[in-house]
Amino acid sequence: MGSTVLTPPKPKRPQTGAGPEHGGNGFRGREFGGGDGGHGSEWAASVRAYHTGMWMALAAIVMIFAAFTSALVVRKGLGGDWVSTGLPRILYLNTAVLVASSLALEWARRALHLGEEIRFRQRLYLTAALGVAFIAGQLAAWRELANRGVYLSTNPSSSFFYLLTAAHGLHLLGGIGALAYVAIRARRLVLNARGQAVVDVTALYWHFMDGLWIYLLILLMVRS
Repeated sequence: MGSTVLTPPKPKRPQTGAGPEHGGNGFRGREFGGGDGGHGSEWAASVRAYHTGMWMALAAIVMIFAAFTSALVVRKGLGGDWVSTGLPRILYLNTAVLVASSLALEWARRALHLGEEIRFRQRLYLTAALGVAFIAGQLAAWRELANRGVYLSTNPSSSFFYLLTAAHGLHLLGGIGALAYVAIRARRLVLNARGQAVVDVTALYWHFMDGLWIYLLILLMVRS
């Protein structure tokens, strides 16, 4: 009888792109942006662009109010016709309202993280409503000064009071508009990966306006 030669079976070639460790449609590919057509890297670039743009805007605002502060200090140092302006008490209530709006915004961001669209939108509207209440309170402060006979041109101190509060109020109105935009698009922001970045930069701006007002209030208390 002749001898029979047994040949071992050929090893199967591993399939690439089928498992989660490869860059096809697996989990790791989606996680690192390799299998989603590059959308992961695009989203990361968008997030960086949002934050960079916001920080540049905030830097410009800081320079504006730094110039106002410098002008106030120099003008008061000249003396002469400088007469201190008594601050309306409603400013302290307005400050509490603005701080509450920042807390409401953080409450809204928590709802966003949990995917609760309705609560997210409701808390954004609450934040915007508190912002509007702050603006109304600032107008009431102006009315109180006017009833005392203190106007924009009364003296340098009152001029700086009106200038600083008006400049801050205009920037805050921009934040209220941003909150309204985010609230209107709440459903898309909850479902869209870019939504978190949009809300984050809006919250950054709003909290900055909150801190800026506290700084201005202290400045007016000390220097006016």
